[in-house]
Amino acid sequence: MEITNVLVANRGEIARRVFATCRRMGIATTAVYSDADANAPHVAEADAAIRLPGNTPGETYLRGELIIEAALAAGADAIHPGYGFLSENAEFARAVQEAGLTWIGPPVSAIEQMGSKVESKKMMDAAGVPVLKQLDPAEVTADMLPVLIKASAGGGGRGMRVVRDVADLNDQIEAAQREAQSAFGDPTVFCERYLETGRHIEVQVMADTQGTVWAVGERECSIQRRHQKVVEEAPSPLVEKIDGMRARLFEAARLASEAIGYEGAGTVEFLADEKGDFFFLEMNTRLQVEHPVTEQVTGLDLVRLQLQVAAGRPLPATQPGMRGHSIEVRLYAEDPAHDWQPQSGTVHKLEIPGTLGEFTVRSEPGVRLDTGVVDGSVVGVHYDPMLSKVISFAETRDEAAHLLASALQRAKIHGLVTNRDLLVRVLRHPAFLAGDTDTAFFATHGLESLSAPLVSEDGEKLSLVAAALADAAANRASARVGRGLPSGWRNLPSQAQSKSYESKVSGKHDVRYRLARAGLTVESPEGLDGLELLEATPDSVTLLVPGERGKVRRRFQVARYGDHVAVDSPLGPVALRRLPRFEDPADQVAEGSLLAPMPGAVIRLGAEVGSHVEKGQPILWLEAMKMEHTIAAPAAGLLTELNVTAGQQVDVGFVLAVVQSEDSE
Repeated sequence: MEITNVLVANRGEIARRVFATCRRMGIATTAVYSDADANAPHVAEADAAIRLPGNTPGETYLRGELIIEAALAAGADAIHPGYGFLSENAEFARAVQEAGLTWIGPPVSAIEQMGSKVESKKMMDAAGVPVLKQLDPAEVTADMLPVLIKASAGGGGRGMRVVRDVADLNDQIEAAQREAQSAFGDPTVFCERYLETGRHIEVQVMADTQGTVWAVGERECSIQRRHQKVVEEAPSPLVEKIDGMRARLFEAARLASEAIGYEGAGTVEFLADEKGDFFFLEMNTRLQVEHPVTEQVTGLDLVRLQLQVAAGRPLPATQPGMRGHSIEVRLYAEDPAHDWQPQSGTVHKLEIPGTLGEFTVRSEPGVRLDTGVVDGSVVGVHYDPMLSKVISFAETRDEAAHLLASALQRAKIHGLVTNRDLLVRVLRHPAFLAGDTDTAFFATHGLESLSAPLVSEDGEKLSLVAAALADAAANRASARVGRGLPSGWRNLPSQAQSKSYESKVSGKHDVRYRLARAGLTVESPEGLDGLELLEATPDSVTLLVPGERGKVRRRFQVARYGDHVAVDSPLGPVALRRLPRFEDPADQVAEGSLLAPMPGAVIRLGAEVGSHVEKGQPILWLEAMKMEHTIAAPAAGLLTELNVTAGQQVDVGFVLAVVQSEDSE
């Protein structure tokens, strides 16, 4: 069976990933897109693209009948589901085949058997794979706590909740059901015992239609937030240090695959302890987000193998081994320091230095980038906020970690708050470098310190001065007269030049400086005596910075996007907003106002106007990027305003409610 044109029933990074391999194999490509994705990179790169009217997943990427119609209309003869959305939907896979199209995935029967996490665990138990006992939510008692609620039909952290108090169980089940319905179209959830600290180990399997099953290699994905993976690596440091664990894991993964007659790429996930004992969690009957690390250490193109297996070809006679080490981080548009709030807006620039290629298996040490965005891409509220996967490959784990941390620190990521600083701090943390990672990594080592800005207070001060000098140079460059004079230069003493900026991290700053024959004098921020200006252009500022052992030359690169200013240097990235000289009273917000942290939809209310609320009490719930977010009272007091109703869509910064604090007059 020959595959000549592949439609990817997905979007963003995974669509681009599949297209890249198709191009290398000479296979034509077809994209589908929602209205929100009309200008997305995956649409522009495909040979043909079909619109799915609407914006939400329920209107578009979860509409299997529309996707099949699109494939037939474009002349595609195969469908690759990617991950998420309909990738593990047996009804969709069956409909694809009934339409005469090739399904690039496992047999429908395998998806059905693994599609219910409840039933799959029973089957794995019977096959001899170790499992955790499932719990009936109605029978959960205090001595069983904590428990984990999970969506039966999907993963990726959607529909997951940890419950530590029986009184919270029903509310958490309802919230998990809503998320599961929104993300997967199936509200079914179940409970199991929650292990506070564990190692998330998974085995990549690949099976052909002739009965050959490969356990390609294991990955460790223990560092997670909200049960969604953030850092992944291959091989696992835990498996590396425990004799015989890899062989036992591979044997369990093969048993699981053979028990359901698996074909194609899949992942068997386990929860392990420090002794090397492990329990079956689930089998993902699709390609995983973190598959690049396995590709890097094996040299395999897993998408290529998927296409070959779907076409009926056997796997190669020899299974490759593993070499070197690969680490992947997920770069999200989110704010870890503020409850992982997802962000939306324009990605002005995304530039990772040292990148050797996109969606390409590298044989030499370096950095690989798998991304769904380009400069100018808009991140909306309807989908996951992951921007890119940044992957390093090196001979040793330490080298891979240092290489990836350095590339991320030096990256230019302009326009949105991201988790970049957190990722760098994790990669450089002594516990991570020692291989001591588990699912409680953030709780153990402190999210506050891990999410702290990379730039120091002194580094931010220098970046503020650089921003002001570059802005002044830009003003001079655009002036009709006096362009040849040094920026801000005065022949005689005069008033200091002044510019104001706001940093989301440290608040408002006034920069005041004088630039005369005597040189540069900085009045504010304080503590920058002896600073010398070597060069200032609209895009670059070079300073001589005094230190205990002499002066150090520092170069700052400055980019402007309207009022937003991005300053990049080896000291760390700084994002600023240029403030107007006079503030508009209409822009001032009343004390106690609860602002929408992101665009989203109000799904329910938790209090009424005129009621007394306690600090931390939920006022309302927002749904954005397929997750629920609680908006709570910042202090105890009176709820004097509630400006939304259930179902209302709001933009970031909208005043949702006002709580008059008990301490206010």
